[in-house]
Amino acid sequence: MTAGTRAEWQEWRGWRAAAQDALYAPGGFYRRAEGPAGHFRTSVHASPLFAGAVARLLCRVDKALGRPAALDFVDMAAGRGELAGGVLAALPADVAARTRVCAVEIAERPAGLDHRIEWLAEPPRGTTGLLFANEWLDNVPLEVAEVDAAGVTRLVLVRADGTERLGEPVDGEPARWLERWWPLPGEEGLRAEIGLSRDEAWAGAVATLRRGLAVAVDYAHTADTRPPFGTLTGFRKGRETTPVPDGSCDLTAHVALDACALPGGRVLAQHEALRALGVTGARPPLALASTDPAAYVRALASAGEAAELTAAGGLGDFGWLVQPVGVESPF
Repeated sequence: MTAGTRAEWQEWRGWRAAAQDALYAPGGFYRRAEGPAGHFRTSVHASPLFAGAVARLLCRVDKALGRPAALDFVDMAAGRGELAGGVLAALPADVAARTRVCAVEIAERPAGLDHRIEWLAEPPRGTTGLLFANEWLDNVPLEVAEVDAAGVTRLVLVRADGTERLGEPVDGEPARWLERWWPLPGEEGLRAEIGLSRDEAWAGAVATLRRGLAVAVDYAHTADTRPPFGTLTGFRKGRETTPVPDGSCDLTAHVALDACALPGGRVLAQHEALRALGVTGARPPLALASTDPAAYVRALASAGEAAELTAAGGLGDFGWLVQPVGVESPF
């Protein structure tokens, strides 16, 4: 931390405001032409098996809803529409014919996107179906707190070059959130990310559903695994980097999904969710190699992709927050 001059103090902001501008303001990271796939790889980019699993989940939701005449699939933080397009392509024809697919993203609609996909800046209200948020909440800006030398928890302030200093003590609702969800012992240097803004964002997204299921998939931790120094970091061109709120890199922090959960919500690991949806990573029988070599090679490649999506210590450890709205959970 640096003390800073009076002139420099005018540039200090909380991480929430700084990240909001760096990611989403005109010229911000998420408005760039290359999109998220130009800088990091999600489950959506790892394999089409992921979109296929989400399509099967939508079919389960469809069944739970009694197969309505109009079914909605809402892809939050849609990137360049990769998941929305993959789900639409994987749906059975009779389900696809009834499904309205909405991609929610602040960037411009990409050229060549399937004309059946609606491109929206906000999720539509009153939907019936599945709202799916893959790696959205980790990019919802939030405040960062740190314990000072006197044992007081203070807001962390930051400048556009990434330099930090401590600000005012955390109080009010943010302090109550920390006490409930991420209590910090009075040891200098311990940090936490105040997930209140994410709780509010998730509640707002779920509120757009009339009936159906909302799912948030993200890097996550729960009350018994909170990291002592937080998780705020940056990504640029596939590599982790120092978080600098100047629009040059992604700014991300793991999500306290247990705090986001509304009544009836459940958090499970991605490997559990995907296996329940038929993504197992099982190798094809060796006999297939002699009877149909091409099919064996395809099945082997698919098994490798499934293994990556469900791997412990990797994508398989992502959290899935499953939130039913007026229906039974399909898990």
